[in-house]
Amino acid sequence: MTTTTAYREQVLREVNALPEEYLPYLLQIVQTFRDSVTLKPAAASLKQGWHEARTKDLTPIHELWDGIDVA
Repeated sequence: MTTTTAYREQVLREVNALPEEYLPYLLQIVQTFRDSVTLKPAAASLKQGWHEARTKDLTPIHELWDGIDVA
């Protein structure tokens, strides 16, 4: 059994052990997680960036560093 299959089986065991009423919440968590870790295709990312630049939906560079300790 591959590691991927072992993880998949373990996740499915955990999901199957949950009460039915929690499944909609778990689905939302899984979808949010997937959206946060997957990258958009390069073309979509470039299109979004180009749109933001053309509409001046920009963030000044000094604001990008807010909250980041660089010392």
